[in-house]
Amino acid sequence: MTRFGIVTIPTHYTIQPTELARWAEEQGFDSLWFGEHTHIPTSRKTPFPLGGELPEYYKQFFDPFIGLAAAAAVTRTLKIGTSVCLIPEHHPITLAKTVACLDRVSNGRFLFGIGAGWNAEEMADHGVAFKDRWAVTRERVLAMKEIWTKEVAEFHGRFVNFDPMWCWPKPVQAGGPPVLMGSMSKRAAKRIVEYCDGWIPVDGPYDLAQGIEALRMEAERVGRSLSEFDLSVITGYALAGVRSDENRVRKLVQDGFTRILFLVEPQLPDVQWPVLEQLAQLIRTFR
Repeated sequence: MTRFGIVTIPTHYTIQPTELARWAEEQGFDSLWFGEHTHIPTSRKTPFPLGGELPEYYKQFFDPFIGLAAAAAVTRTLKIGTSVCLIPEHHPITLAKTVACLDRVSNGRFLFGIGAGWNAEEMADHGVAFKDRWAVTRERVLAMKEIWTKEVAEFHGRFVNFDPMWCWPKPVQAGGPPVLMGSMSKRAAKRIVEYCDGWIPVDGPYDLAQGIEALRMEAERVGRSLSEFDLSVITGYALAGVRSDENRVRKLVQDGFTRILFLVEPQLPDVQWPVLEQLAQLIRTFR
């Protein structure tokens, strides 16, 4: 059965996380996801990956973990997720604790969408070189998994290094929350199979069916099955002209995605509510 979720960016002027979470659960959405940027450097040297000017709201992101904790507190079944957490912008020990605590307070409802980021100046402010972003992401995810699953955790790598340590709480979900990679690069399949549990690409000018096939082949190569992976996709009006209509949803399901996430742009509540109501009506056609 296809599941549906909402992806958005809470700001000081949008629908607030608690109100949106209650509504999403009542309307039958499976999940609510918040994006992340700690800040945006005023330098515009790095181009916006979707083309054109950087939207104004990129300067105004909430911290996703604070917003998701609020969402979890007022819901019972709604899953909550990051779409995506920029791993190079976090220390792995403190991020491991934040994630574990959020999984605890949500009683195992957290989905950990991750990415390496696209803004070179932003990650440089966090001490990470653009060329190292994926190597840093890999080590930090592997280190967090050690912390989540071992009573005494230890990790020694090029970018992450710590001696035996205790760190609690452990997540509710065995092995830690599912890690979904938000990347459309040619190396995504290999990275997902090595240290992730799913894929969360953005709909647009990509061959998503080919991406799933690449993931299946890579999984089989190392003895894993495609059925082990959470296949979610972000679609919406703001993404390369893609419309969130019934035909597009059916095509994404046909491609192999089991969760469809609708992107709702940050706007004043009077602008967001009509879009959300249309999406609620859309998912009812799949019940």
